[in-house]
Amino acid sequence: MSRTYTATGINLKAIPLGESDRLLTILTPEHGLIRAVAPSARKPRSKLGGRSELFIVNQLLLYKGRSLDRITQADLIKSYGGLSKNLGKLSASQYLAEVVLSVALSEHPQEELFLLLNEHLDRLEHLPNTPQIETITATIAYLTHGMFHLLAWSGISPQVQHCCLTQRPLVANFTNPRWRVGFSLEAGGVISLEAREKPTPDDKTDRQSINPSQPFGGITHVKLSASQLAILQRLAHPRLSDEFESRLMSQQTTTITPRSISLSDWVAVERLLRRYAEYHLGRAIRSATLIDTYVEQFQLSDF
Repeated sequence: MSRTYTATGINLKAIPLGESDRLLTILTPEHGLIRAVAPSARKPRSKLGGRSELFIVNQLLLYKGRSLDRITQADLIKSYGGLSKNLGKLSASQYLAEVVLSVALSEHPQEELFLLLNEHLDRLEHLPNTPQIETITATIAYLTHGMFHLLAWSGISPQVQHCCLTQRPLVANFTNPRWRVGFSLEAGGVISLEAREKPTPDDKTDRQSINPSQPFGGITHVKLSASQLAILQRLAHPRLSDEFESRLMSQQTTTITPRSISLSDWVAVERLLRRYAEYHLGRAIRSATLIDTYVEQFQLSDF
């Protein structure tokens, strides 16, 4: 029986191995996650050097070893080189990759997950590299969108259209600036505040509750504004909105666009989904600290 096999794969993790090798964790549609050695990849003139970098898609020829497989040939299919040109895009990509590493399976086909990750990496890569507020907002928005889709693929996405307690539809109320809806990690999604058996009058708002330095099991219930609920309810769609994708600056409050919903709203929802994912996956998303650093450097006045 031949010990060689082929696979199409995207590099999600790379660590040094020995004097000159590199150990890669690769997502493949055919075999799921595989760990393989790229021999001599850290040598200056190695043929596998550039093709063992993160977010490179290769057609691989591998040799199945006793403990670790070895890459004998890698032909470049696609490079997401644009991700490394911007801290926000690179941080968001590493964040998504870490989530994929937490949910993907080994020795099982993962074609849908492979396509899903590539789709969201492609969207991030095509964003501009300018430090404008619209670009920063779009980066966080695309990260949040990708995060929701990965949770949905895993079967653990939160319920956002209906109250988890009453199963009644929830609609964002933009006419009342003080309107809020609850979100419960234990219940698995949004809840009507009126449906809570014992509402607490001194509940904190989402901006006070969603703290990136707080342990991942620490948040059980937060409040969301109408804008933040609208974001959550839009995330299940294949695209955020035609207006957003076209970078049109619509002022309509019912449409999710960079100006109609602030960066702080997107950040609040991203952090909520992060805590939700950490709660249900049972592990912290460590690369998310890079996103926090990226956002905090802009010192938002409304966050």
